Amino acid sequence: MSKEQSPVVRERLPFLIGATVLTAVIASLKIVWLTAVMGALALQTFWFFRDPRRIIPTGEGLIVSPADGRIIEMAEVEEERFLKDRAVKISIFLNLFDVHVNRIPCSGRIRGIHYQPGKFLAANKDLASTENEQNAVLLETPSGVKIVFVQVAGLVARRIVCWVKEGDAVQRGGRFGMIRFGSRTDLFLPLGTELKVMLGEKVKGGSSVIGVLK
Repeated sequence: MSKEQSPVVRERLPFLIGATVLTAVIASLKIVWLTAVMGALALQTFWFFRDPRRIIPTGEGLIVSPADGRIIEMAEVEEERFLKDRAVKISIFLNLFDVHVNRIPCSGRIRGIHYQPGKFLAANKDLASTENEQNAVLLETPSGVKIVFVQVAGLVARRIVCWVKEGDAVQRGGRFGMIRFGSRTDLFLPLGTELKVMLGEKVKGGSSVIGVLK
């Protein structure tokens, strides 16, 4: 198992072990219906923490999706934390059935990380981007372009996990964290980025091309 995959296993184990042990205990009491329910819960836990391999596209300036989900917002906004400038914002909503592993949009170096405590509004609401608990990451490409990607907690998602730290060199499509049980990921790109997606489109983390840096 590669180092890239192992963090996902560690995140999954406490939930999977707990559900499996509880299922075994209930099964020993011969409570058939409850055993079936707990067995289904254990399988759902395993499914939620799945980490499928992805084919990472190659090409200069490509930005890949940081998450699986549906694009619910595309707009020009002011990014005030890191860029302090106008940027193109792409918001991706992840439902309970999407893969929740987050991936690096492009190769570069992590220049900053900002955690913000906050509310747990439904992640598909506009206010979630500003008021919810979140973790923002600033990345600088080898050519000096800066982009920001943000893990946003949701109504059910109460745990943001980030495996990168400031100063890390990262590769496009690499795993950098996850958000448990439904969430949102925001991506801020420079104005002039050639976008390759549309509002409402389903994307896959690490493999769907969001845009091309100019």
